[in-house]
Amino acid sequence: MKPMKKPTPVISRAATGVLLALALVTQGTLSLAGNFPAIGSLLAKKTPEAALAEMGRRLFFDVRVSGDGAISCATCHDPGQGFTRQVDKNGKPMALSDAYPGTRHFRNTPTLINVIYKADFAQTGWGWDGHMGANLNDVVRDQITETMMMNMDMRLMHERMKQDPVYVEMCRQNFNGECSSGKARKALDAFMQTLVSKDTPFDNGNLSGEAQLGQILFEGKAGCIACHNGSYFSDGEPHNTGVPENLDVFRDPLRHIAYRAVITNHGVPKADIWRRDVGYFLVSKNYRDVGSFITPTLRETVHTAPYMHNGMLQTLEEVVKFYTAGGGHDDPLAYELRPLDLNGGEQAQLVAFLRSLSSPVAPTAEKVAIPLEYEPIDDWLEVKN
Repeated sequence: MKPMKKPTPVISRAATGVLLALALVTQGTLSLAGNFPAIGSLLAKKTPEAALAEMGRRLFFDVRVSGDGAISCATCHDPGQGFTRQVDKNGKPMALSDAYPGTRHFRNTPTLINVIYKADFAQTGWGWDGHMGANLNDVVRDQITETMMMNMDMRLMHERMKQDPVYVEMCRQNFNGECSSGKARKALDAFMQTLVSKDTPFDNGNLSGEAQLGQILFEGKAGCIACHNGSYFSDGEPHNTGVPENLDVFRDPLRHIAYRAVITNHGVPKADIWRRDVGYFLVSKNYRDVGSFITPTLRETVHTAPYMHNGMLQTLEEVVKFYTAGGGHDDPLAYELRPLDLNGGEQAQLVAFLRSLSSPVAPTAEKVAIPLEYEPIDDWLEVKN
């Protein structure tokens, strides 16, 4: 939740403060919903072809989509963990993501649930720092070819698919032609479009009394709707809320090297001296954006802990407490938030409302077993791929 938004021509920070001060008019809160897109149920999107989505599901679990065949998309976006990574193989909590063998990532794995709705934010782009554009197919290509992610050459991916008779048949069925990396991306895109929230109490109009009170706070006194608005519960914009730095990024040489490489490749000045995550500055090169990150969705948060771009908050209660205190106070650029006058009961009501945005059972996908050994091809020099 982000209680206040950067100044805009619609309503200034000062005007917002006046409105909140006058909130005790009738019901004790003043709804700010009229100034921001109303929250509501997700609008249905066109359903992808089932056969194409099934091809994408197979690719999602296939380690051959990575350069050395060691990891798959599901390695970091585990369907059993809300399409994030909450714990490692030993059950230890993970604040920061894994990455390609030999390196480690410096950010928390974002969920893939409801990613189809991120396409509505064409002006900002994907990722915590918004650097990857708004087209899901482009994002898939970026993540597959990125060195610290999947490290795959698309030409190699093309050839691997052509050697697998299952993919050969899937490509014939879906595209009436031979396999290619472009067709693989379309299939992965189709699969991810199927990962949509279902049966949330909020969408079903089945809020508890406590959650109903939490929604009133969300849209009024707490001001969460300023940034978490619309049916996706995100404005798709960068904000700095003063989240503390996760110093493991700089203590772990592999994470630090990965971070240094990324900001260097994106032209961040003096990449060797930064000891904080620059966030949206990576895109804008405007120093006031240092430490700003794209507003995440609040949907399915019950199933997608830990929270924030660096996994520094572990529970929804911690998140609400963080914003009640006015966010972090160590960053002079984190000027958007102010402390909230929320007592313990009101904080619990907000948490109840946040929980109502999650499905009873998180959307998931059954793992596909993929044999990685093949029979030798007779007369292979003469057989076409």
